[in-house]
Amino acid sequence: MAHPVYANYRQTEVLSADPVMLVSILYRAAIDAIGAARRHLQGGAIRERSRQITKAAEIINELMLSLNHEQGGEISRTLGGLYAYMQSRLIEANTRQADAPLAEVQDLLSTLLEAWRGIRAPVLALVEAGEPVN
Repeated sequence: MAHPVYANYRQTEVLSADPVMLVSILYRAAIDAIGAARRHLQGGAIRERSRQITKAAEIINELMLSLNHEQGGEISRTLGGLYAYMQSRLIEANTRQADAPLAEVQDLLSTLLEAWRGIRAPVLALVEAGEPVN
């Protein structure tokens, strides 16, 4: 169970976050869950490994559901395909009890997180200027 102070901080962070920051928070949470799954895999903790993989899969599913294909165009379709691929790799990792698919998804999410962090500053500038952010 999370420490109460950390839980309160996380709740405040989520409730005050802009959309770009929310996506970053979800990426971080999925990366953390996969990291925990990898540690549990190495330690032979099957139930915990499976729980963490499921958590990561649920987060990726949430990211998939949040895509707006009408406004996002090719980018949202590409992300949707990538998220679906990551889901299949997580299923493979869980059923085969294999680290390689977990490492691959963790790397993909880390790359996406870096990209989202890179666009956060320009998006915040638009928000502060009162410009619409689609």
